[in-house]
Amino acid sequence: MVATSLFLSLVSALTLACAKPTAHNLRVHERRESVPEGFVSHGAAPAATTLDLRIALVSNNMPGLEKALFDVSTPSSSLYGQHLSKEEVEAFVAPSSATTDAVNEWLSSNGLTASPISPAGDMLAFSIPVSKANQLFAADFTLFTDQATGEQAIRTLSYSVPAALTSHIQFVHPTTAFPVHTGGAPLILTPVPQTTNAVPASCATLVTPACLEAQYGIPASVPSQTASQIGVSGFIQQFAQEADLKSFLTTFRTDLSPTTTFALQTLDGGTNTQSAAKAGIEANLDTQYTVGVAGGVPVTFISVGSSNTDGIDGFLDIINFLISEPSPPQVLTTSYGFNEPGIPLSIATSLCNAYMQLGARGVSISFSSGDGGVSGSQSQSCTTFIPTFPSGCPFLTSVGATTGISPETSASFSSGGFSNLFARPSYQSSAVSGYLAKLGTTNAGFGRAFPDVSAQGENVVIFSGGQEGTVAGTSCSSPIFASTIALLNAELLAAGKPVMGFLNPFIYANPGIFTDITTGSNPGCNTNGFPAIAGWDPVTGFGTPNFAALKTAVGL
Repeated sequence: MVATSLFLSLVSALTLACAKPTAHNLRVHERRESVPEGFVSHGAAPAATTLDLRIALVSNNMPGLEKALFDVSTPSSSLYGQHLSKEEVEAFVAPSSATTDAVNEWLSSNGLTASPISPAGDMLAFSIPVSKANQLFAADFTLFTDQATGEQAIRTLSYSVPAALTSHIQFVHPTTAFPVHTGGAPLILTPVPQTTNAVPASCATLVTPACLEAQYGIPASVPSQTASQIGVSGFIQQFAQEADLKSFLTTFRTDLSPTTTFALQTLDGGTNTQSAAKAGIEANLDTQYTVGVAGGVPVTFISVGSSNTDGIDGFLDIINFLISEPSPPQVLTTSYGFNEPGIPLSIATSLCNAYMQLGARGVSISFSSGDGGVSGSQSQSCTTFIPTFPSGCPFLTSVGATTGISPETSASFSSGGFSNLFARPSYQSSAVSGYLAKLGTTNAGFGRAFPDVSAQGENVVIFSGGQEGTVAGTSCSSPIFASTIALLNAELLAAGKPVMGFLNPFIYANPGIFTDITTGSNPGCNTNGFPAIAGWDPVTGFGTPNFAALKTAVGL
């Protein structure tokens, strides 16, 4: 009997040992064929250098979360408006216990301990020396320099994980994903003569809050409340100045108290230095056209510093920061972005799924579509059309730009096109098919099409560094559109109704609530780009907001 028990124990131990991941059954998990353009290798990374790595774990039911998102966001659904709680979302996103246990056991067997760094526990972090990382992941970590910035980074062109863990691990970072930086470069401020408050008659050359109120029917303010809120993303050391906001309100919103300001949140070492010399044109634009357009809606400026290791310039960190909050702002506007080809699919998918989490909780996410027409986030030389990211993610609202009045036309820099990473969502199939039936499929692609909507993006007046001037870009359009939705949310909440949440199914189900833009195009890559035509188009989406029509569509 004792001998039998011993035999069974030995068999069990042998079976367990064989089941454990070992260095002999590694499988390549991610690989890139070459070093990205602009990076130079300096040879093997120092063996003793410590790497701070993240492991993204596979969630237990991301398809279930996507279904839940569309259930609460589609007007025809019986669950429309019944947004999920933080805990309900985390139940979908959390990895299974089998996944967590398998990965932690593997790390522990190699003398490593990881800590969860995301609200649902689907992202783990640990530190490891280069020498051990090379062995553990069958990698070749190398020191690279980005010639454009001088920034150094340690990366590998491939890495492997145990075959038994490939179904549990999404990706390990930083490994094959090289540093990327947002294309939202600071805008150029063009001085304008000092004037009295601009009136609608001047809106053909100077866009102010009064112009937007007249053109889009946006109300000047909402009843005093704090329920509807806007979050404004800040990156690349763009600092929003309270003094410039005061000048803006004093000049263009005399009906609001000049002491009205924004709250501040920071992460990744972010700050918001107050100094005319440190004034950020982008940050000032974003805060002035939220505080100054969504009168009465509290605004929070969220400054993301450079101490981030999420692989995408802090874009994932800010979303995880908001996901962790019990009550994130119901609208988030971001005026920065990237060229999609520079973003690895694993990183792009992780960020896009994070937007899905916020959307399911009732947050409307607005992004500028980019300023390079069909050549990407900024104008550049190209031979094929370049989609932007994250506008290609199907779980957010991409905002293009218009210019002029009576009628508006598309701004030539308004980025638009078709993602090569994300499939076309069903909510836009009919609208996009209608466009392609008229245009043909040249340069069209088959992925998620963008932008979804648009708003004014040229000759927008701001204050920066104590100076009044005009700026241009879809960076103007996103905060303007976001403010419109925040005002609508305020009225919905006052009527006892839920906020809008993820907007796109509502937008595509109600195209008539926007002013259609039918002229102009977005040239680039030595072409005329895409033309704006009647209906949806990849220049201005469905067009610009009509607040009265929006109210009617939501039952107000």
